[in-house]
Amino acid sequence: MTTTEPWYTPIAATEVEHLVGSLDLLRTTFRWKADDLDSAGLAHRIGSSSLTLGGLLKHLAAVEDTTFTWKLAGRHPGPMWRPETWGDTGAELLTAGDDTPEQLYATWDEAVARSRDRLEAALSGGGLDQLVEDSDDAGNHVNLRRLLLDLIQEYGRHTGHADLLREDVDGRVGEDPPSGWRPAVGARLTWIRDS
Repeated sequence: MTTTEPWYTPIAATEVEHLVGSLDLLRTTFRWKADDLDSAGLAHRIGSSSLTLGGLLKHLAAVEDTTFTWKLAGRHPGPMWRPETWGDTGAELLTAGDDTPEQLYATWDEAVARSRDRLEAALSGGGLDQLVEDSDDAGNHVNLRRLLLDLIQEYGRHTGHADLLREDVDGRVGEDPPSGWRPAVGARLTWIRDS
């Protein structure tokens, strides 16, 4: 098992380190799959699906922001998002055609940076067992662990979508980014530690 890249999950660590490491690995793999494309590449679709890499960038940026504001603390995620109007489909989040590649990459990069800061603050303020604002219909609140696991599941699902889309765009395949990878477009990923 090679573990030299900074985005690999730790071999033996705490539960928090494993969960955050798993999320960061999925984030990095997703960002690699979506990286360095023009508008046509980000708008590419497969078959009758409406999914695009650009739409996934925007959708996951919204999920990042809503997870660590709306669901964590009951605060609105900011002027870019209107979660109170989304309903169950989230279809409006998959329409990224009006955004440039630079805007889409920046939207996702900045949302992830905000999420990391908010998660770190929440973990230091109460750990994984603390209850958060999100709840079921009966008013039972979930804990931070569940919120983090839900985000890992969301990335798992959409990283798989990104894998198929990217392969169809230009043949890029692989489970993990290549050694030394950094985004070609947009901000340097703040959670990628220097080796």
